[in-house]
Amino acid sequence: MVIAVASAATIVSKAEASCGAVSCFVVIGSQQQVPQAGVLTVNGLYNYTPMRVLGGTSGIIPGVDQASRQMILDHHQETRTITQQATLDLNYGLTERIGLQVTLPYMWRTHKHIDGIGEDGLNGEGAPTKFSSNGIGDMRVGLKYNVLPTLRSMVVLGFGVYLPTGNTKAPDSAGALMESPAQLGRGQVGLNPTIYQTYELIPHRLNQFLSASYRHTFRNNNGYQFGDEYMLNAGLNLVTTPWLILTGQVNYRYLVHDNFSSSLLRSATPADAPDFPGEPVPIDPTIRSRAVPTTGSTYHAFSPGFQVNLGQLVESSWTNMTSLYFYAQIPFARDSNNSLAQGTSFIFGLTKSFQMISPGA
Repeated sequence: MVIAVASAATIVSKAEASCGAVSCFVVIGSQQQVPQAGVLTVNGLYNYTPMRVLGGTSGIIPGVDQASRQMILDHHQETRTITQQATLDLNYGLTERIGLQVTLPYMWRTHKHIDGIGEDGLNGEGAPTKFSSNGIGDMRVGLKYNVLPTLRSMVVLGFGVYLPTGNTKAPDSAGALMESPAQLGRGQVGLNPTIYQTYELIPHRLNQFLSASYRHTFRNNNGYQFGDEYMLNAGLNLVTTPWLILTGQVNYRYLVHDNFSSSLLRSATPADAPDFPGEPVPIDPTIRSRAVPTTGSTYHAFSPGFQVNLGQLVESSWTNMTSLYFYAQIPFARDSNNSLAQGTSFIFGLTKSFQMISPGA
């Protein structure tokens, strides 16, 4: 069935924020379906996500000083972020309708910006600062329930929990703690309900799919809370030959403003002379919950791709129930709120299923 070989799931993205980063997200095979009872489906994925400042925007954003609980307006000027992520995704069929999913990402992230605008440099131009880190990100554990298992359709409800396994203490090139949005982990538990639907428009030939997800992350110990995330995806899978499936999909992500518990300051400007360059100027010394103004974004993309079923090309124990796939996520509308925006991203992956328990055993 098309559903069996081209069912889909949403890859969870990272929240975009001040000095932030994201990972590309598309709907790809076998992550969201519930495998048959006793079947383990292993997904290995790699994605490459560049981010840059859009034309017509300055890239000037607030600085988030977690140690001092200060948010300093107009303190950074973004340059770029590149995130690479390798993900091990395990799906196991507990019953014919209930599945267990465990997702573990390993990440490499590099980031550049101009730090200390109004403070550093002869003319307050700031100082180039770099950040790089690699390691395990936040693990996700979830359960899925196949509400409508029929020959032509499928509806799967899921609920996942993000565990704060990712590093949140990596420093920048100056030795200062890098801001929460650039760290590999969010530092707190997150909740992630999902829904996935597919239907065979033409049996064994063409199917459509829809998926939606929501993420809520609680405030971490540094006083930072990532904004809620809403994702919608829709597309078609076309089986051209038994071994080649073509797919096209539209992806949408909406991120709410992040929130930081802090006092409020602004960078010094020439109008503050003779105290320019100089220390940030206080606006409100009270530590309170504040929206980070240049966070929150909308992102629309078209993602073409293909899947190759190796077992249909070469019959062997190594290729049985094994697929390779590739996708490109191409943005066509973005609003990054003066911060970095995700560019064209790429995903490579491999899926293999194993019969762990014999049917009827």
